Amino acid sequence: MSNSAKRVKRRELYKGRVFTLAEDTIRFPNGTEAKWDILLHSGAAAVVPIDNEGKIVLVEQYRGVADKNILEIPAGKLEEGEEPSICAARELEEETGYKPKKLKFICSIYSAVGFSDEIIQIYAAVGLDKGVQNLDTDEYVTIRKYTIQEIVEMILNGKIKDSKTIAAIFTVKEMISNGEILVPGMQL
Repeated sequence: MSNSAKRVKRRELYKGRVFTLAEDTIRFPNGTEAKWDILLHSGAAAVVPIDNEGKIVLVEQYRGVADKNILEIPAGKLEEGEEPSICAARELEEETGYKPKKLKFICSIYSAVGFSDEIIQIYAAVGLDKGVQNLDTDEYVTIRKYTIQEIVEMILNGKIKDSKTIAAIFTVKEMISNGEILVPGMQL
């Protein structure tokens, strides 16, 4: 007998523009089965934009789940067949009006592994050039710039709750500390 659970069936319940809702049948090591609801998502890319003065650019935008504005790193859904680095650069420019001088892959995360298969590929953009902001018709974004210490404080005091932003900021902070990311003018 295996010591791990296994999906034995998947049934699609709803297919939307952003995600698909499915019902999985899971078989456990003791032979029992359970139904789990799963959100299927094509994936996303996100970016920690670090400007030429060493400040991190965040976007503040309304999120319906929270029913309020949320402060987060720029991110977006992967288009079919799109490379995550291309998506990260595209979303950065669309949301902030900045183009990355250099992109570095930092990590990938499941956004909510308990119920979704969405994986977010996260990059750091070191150095920014002016591009053209191009928001979707339903996007209203305010650009904010902070030091990494200010962002860590906002995470620790609960002002920033977005999982991709939290994972990305702490990863970037560690990579800067150990010299994997070089940012002129940034103080840790």
